[in-house]
Amino acid sequence: MKEILEKLVNGSISITDAEDKLKIMQMQEIGEHVKFDDRRSERTGVPEAIYAQGKTDDDLINLINNIKIPHNLMITRLPQDRYKKIQPQLNDSIIENATYYKDASILTINKFPIEQHKGRVGIITAGTADIPIAQEANITIKQEGIETITTYDVGVAGIHRLVDKLAYLLDQQIDIIIVVAGMEGALPSVIGGLVDVPIVAVPTSTGYGVGEKGFTALFSMLQSCAPGISTMNIDNGYGAGVYAIKMIKHLEKRIKQELEKQK
Repeated sequence: MKEILEKLVNGSISITDAEDKLKIMQMQEIGEHVKFDDRRSERTGVPEAIYAQGKTDDDLINLINNIKIPHNLMITRLPQDRYKKIQPQLNDSIIENATYYKDASILTINKFPIEQHKGRVGIITAGTADIPIAQEANITIKQEGIETITTYDVGVAGIHRLVDKLAYLLDQQIDIIIVVAGMEGALPSVIGGLVDVPIVAVPTSTGYGVGEKGFTALFSMLQSCAPGISTMNIDNGYGAGVYAIKMIKHLEKRIKQELEKQK
């Protein structure tokens, strides 16, 4: 940081360059192991979330209680039994702003109003077993102030269930569709052949035999006959949510810039 400020003072870099470099450097060190990227939102448009899986309870409690950030916070992959275990050790100021979403295994801590953005994201699952991953995407997107419309359990095993639900989503003028499916993972390809809306496919580890652990669904989505489908990693609902957020915010930014030019 000192080197950047010295360059700014002697005029070798501009204020804008210094600001960009400082944004890259900013983080909070909490305890011995945690370095939290508290300015990620300014750089990438989406704040860093805390990934609970793999962290010790002590590290997780310390991080949640002591982090100081200028935006709301989301903790992912936090099962209900673990949340109940750590909840009594969280500060009162945390608990009063906390909401736990059981289906998504997500805890949100919203100390600030959520800024609303234009745009809508449709979220579809093939089966009910895919809902937890879909809900992870759903809460991630809502946390950034973007509207979602969900319809679940409309997979290819009963394709007649899909038609009116898909028509409803299109009538609502959704901008992106996230399609979550396990087993053979065929649903994104089917929808990709019916709509002109960008599709984000999320394979899930739902399945057994050759479909176990989600690899068959992943390979099917990567090999889709319907071109233009973006595919996430297995069970990565959060990644799909972030992808949708970035698309919506970038589109919103471009429209705003064009409107400014026309003034």
